[in-house]
Amino acid sequence: MTAIYEDRAMADKVVEKLRVYAQPQRLMILSCLLRGERTVSEIEAATAIGQPALSQQLAELRRGELVKTRREAKQVYYDLVDDQVALCVRSMEAIFSGAVSSVSDLATAIAEPSKVNPVAPAGAAAFARIER
Repeated sequence: MTAIYEDRAMADKVVEKLRVYAQPQRLMILSCLLRGERTVSEIEAATAIGQPALSQQLAELRRGELVKTRREAKQVYYDLVDDQVALCVRSMEAIFSGAVSSVSDLATAIAEPSKVNPVAPAGAAAFARIER
C-alpha cells in the first residue's frame, strides 16, 4: 500500500472522491443505501430529500461511481457500487456518531454491515413488493 504523501496522483484522486462524499444529502443517501438496495421513492421517504434535489444528488453519486443502478420494469433501484464504498460510509458513521473511541472499537463497528433501521417501503409498494 502506498502512502498518500508519496503519490500526488493518488492524493488528487482521493480528494476528488472525497468531494463527492462531502455533501450532506449525498451522505444521507449513501447511509440509506448502506442498509440495502432502494428505489428513488424509498430513498426519498427515508431521507426526506425532495425529488429534484434527490435526483441531482443521485446523478452526482453515479458520476462519482459510488452508486449503481438496476432497472426492473419501470422501477430503478440504487445500491452502493462496492464494498469499499460501504466500508467508507460505515467508517464515517462509526467515527462521527461518537460510537468509537479506539481503533479496536472502529474495527468492531465496521466489521459487520449495518442493517439497523432498514427502510420499509410505503404505500402500495409495501403490499406488492416481493422480498428476496
